[in-house]
Amino acid sequence: MDPYFLIITVIDVFVLGIMCILTKHNETLSKQKRLWFIRSFVLIIAISVLEAVTVVVDQGPPSLRWINIFANYLGFGLTPAVPIFLASALENNRSTRYALLLEAVYLLLLAISYPYKIVFYIDRNNQYMRGDFFGIYIAAYFAGILYLLAITVQVVKMYQNKSKHHIYLITAFLLVGTMVQVAFPQIHVTWLCVTLLAILFFTYCNGMWQQLDELTGLLNQNSYLNKTDALSQSGTLVVFDVDDFKQVNDHYGHLTGDQCLKEIADCIKKAYSKDGFCYRIGGDEFCVLLNENADTEACYRNLIKELNIRRKTRKILPRVSVGAAPFAADDDILTVKEAADQNMYQFKRKQKAGDTESGGEHQDTIPPPHPAQAPRIASEG
Repeated sequence: MDPYFLIITVIDVFVLGIMCILTKHNETLSKQKRLWFIRSFVLIIAISVLEAVTVVVDQGPPSLRWINIFANYLGFGLTPAVPIFLASALENNRSTRYALLLEAVYLLLLAISYPYKIVFYIDRNNQYMRGDFFGIYIAAYFAGILYLLAITVQVVKMYQNKSKHHIYLITAFLLVGTMVQVAFPQIHVTWLCVTLLAILFFTYCNGMWQQLDELTGLLNQNSYLNKTDALSQSGTLVVFDVDDFKQVNDHYGHLTGDQCLKEIADCIKKAYSKDGFCYRIGGDEFCVLLNENADTEACYRNLIKELNIRRKTRKILPRVSVGAAPFAADDDILTVKEAADQNMYQFKRKQKAGDTESGGEHQDTIPPPHPAQAPRIASEG
């Protein structure tokens, strides 16, 4: 057995074993996420060991032929499950069940096809050979990688991750490593690459989740503070405050209040995330850093539309007061936020005065002023 391959396998097993321990005791991850990451690491360990077994027994005594067959079958069969498990750690939904079902079908077909030497076979001298349709394994493996990439891109977009393009570099690294082993079977680098991918992916996901507010899924206060520590371009700061939110908690309970915050946060994200980053910066306070060319009026109208849709099923959803202020590169964000807050409070007072004049009836169609005005004020009525 190649001593370098043995060393690499031992390192893989040792490092992934440590990752299992660290993941188990990672209290920032949910139980489900920890479980799927640990399953991924254990699966990679198992396949790495199986590959080592195939190298040891290949061309050995014929009595070991069944071990060679079984180890190769499990290695080829379980490989596409690794990216599926990693994707499940990121997002476990209906597509996960379909992907796992396809993996089970692939395992079954691999077992049925073995006597016909389609993907691989072990001859009577206990020597491993690739089958005429070895590409089926490559296709299944690449399909798993593409599934992981698709799920990651979808989730990264939903969570407004600023480093979304890095996942392409991680995937490209794995594909290059895989193609090297396909072209040069004697160079066993695939599972070293997969091990590194799993660790990089775990680190990437952890970094993304640490930027999020756990309740709403928007970017959190720390992310906002880091982003605004040194403004590098012009734009608009939009601030949001939920009107009379304390009354919702007092009358309906904090669980209902939390659900209202989730609904409002989702409305803000749908209305504004295409043109900027959305944050939850306090209990019922939200803000958005809009790009310089963003249409603030169009975003506001989308917010009104989303809120009105939600109120059809959740009538107690409170109103949201909105204020905005433009900023330039190197502006003091505290001064900008104070201006936006003043705009928001001013309009909040006007809304309450309007409610009094109308006998308490809320008006939900008050248009925001033209974005050319300064300071810009907007409110969801």
